[in-house]
Amino acid sequence: MTEKWKPTISDLELEKLFDLYCRDFTALAKAGRFDPITGRDQEIDEAILIMLQKGRKNAALLAPAGVGKTALVAGLAQKIVAGEVPDFLKGARVLEVELARMAAGTSSPAEFQSRFIPLCKGVAERYHRKDVPKIILFIDEIHQIMPNCEASSYKGLSDVMKPYLTVGDLLVIGATTLDEFRVYVAADPAMDRRFQKIFLKVPNVLETFRIMQGLRKGYEAHHNVTISDENLMLIVRLTEENMRKRNQPDKSIITMDAAMAYHVKNFGTQQEVALESIYYMVGRETGLNKTALHDEKLVEAVKKEVAGLVQK
Repeated sequence: MTEKWKPTISDLELEKLFDLYCRDFTALAKAGRFDPITGRDQEIDEAILIMLQKGRKNAALLAPAGVGKTALVAGLAQKIVAGEVPDFLKGARVLEVELARMAAGTSSPAEFQSRFIPLCKGVAERYHRKDVPKIILFIDEIHQIMPNCEASSYKGLSDVMKPYLTVGDLLVIGATTLDEFRVYVAADPAMDRRFQKIFLKVPNVLETFRIMQGLRKGYEAHHNVTISDENLMLIVRLTEENMRKRNQPDKSIITMDAAMAYHVKNFGTQQEVALESIYYMVGRETGLNKTALHDEKLVEAVKKEVAGLVQK
């Protein structure tokens, strides 16, 4: 008779660790807590392809801040919940390891690692079990776990993970910028080899506009106001021109949300967001006078641009 499998870290212990130190993206997706993720299908497919492999099955999402690395992981969770993934990933759980929560209250790296090791081990020892759904660990700012990241409270955690990554017992998605990956992660060839890179490009104006259209319904429901295609495109154009140090789509999404909130505060609900609300929030973010932002030629150009998109 085959001896019954008994994990070192029990199911109860592991779930407690998940509750304490992780955010369950698949549970949140199931509860409808994420807005629709659009424009990242190719990158999500790349991540799925990587995780299906036997060898280097860990993905590193590389992009500047605000481009949507975490949103991509939310999109993956949505696909898993919808059953739109290969059998290998059916029922999988996507868990963000919240390192700040894990480090809270610890007084030494050893104490911090004593919290992480059981979680890592519990996930790893279940990887090859066909009767247990796969667990995908998401680590944001993954460069902070490297020993050479001196300013990080989590430095050296990579050495704990490396043995499990080496034998292929973990599925990990890490996110950071390309520069930070090069400086910290790529400096360790052993860690660098264990991750396949997925580069997320900054969306252009049209791509950002499409993302905003996908998000609009959720924001309209929250604020109880509406926002037209023309005003969405105007926001994208204004943020593209006046917030050059920040990236799309984050700067347009934040501006849309803030403009809707400003409109509700000053003009009430159940109506279309006014241009004044948009100009006010762009001006507030950039230091420009809101009256100076109004350009009748730009407004007319946006109307024609959007009309042309509708006709296509």
